[in-house]
Amino acid sequence: MPARTKKLPIDEMITVQLRVHRHNVPKIREYAAAIEAGEEYTYTIAEVFPEYLGKELQIALRAYRTRENLTQKELSALTGIPQHHISEMENGKRPIGKERARKLAEALGVDEWRMLVN
Repeated sequence: MPARTKKLPIDEMITVQLRVHRHNVPKIREYAAAIEAGEEYTYTIAEVFPEYLGKELQIALRAYRTRENLTQKELSALTGIPQHHISEMENGKRPIGKERARKLAEALGVDEWRMLVN
């Protein structure tokens, strides 16, 4: 006959310690309170990553390149765009024109090249 085991109480609370930047503490507390209340709470990209606002094109270019598992050098070879220009585009130091956007979109398998144009 199997031995009886103790059931753990479902309502048991535990303490969690996190190391976060001081400015994130209110967000963590708010999120934890929402979880406890059973509410669904989400943050916008802007709330979580405000440093990326206005850099959507650069992030998209890097994300597409990463998705295709390409280095900047490999993308350069595929498109004929110098590697340092790709780096500058990804870092917002060089605009992405129509012709380059078309080349990049073709090499990265992006259907709409206009998504990459500054």
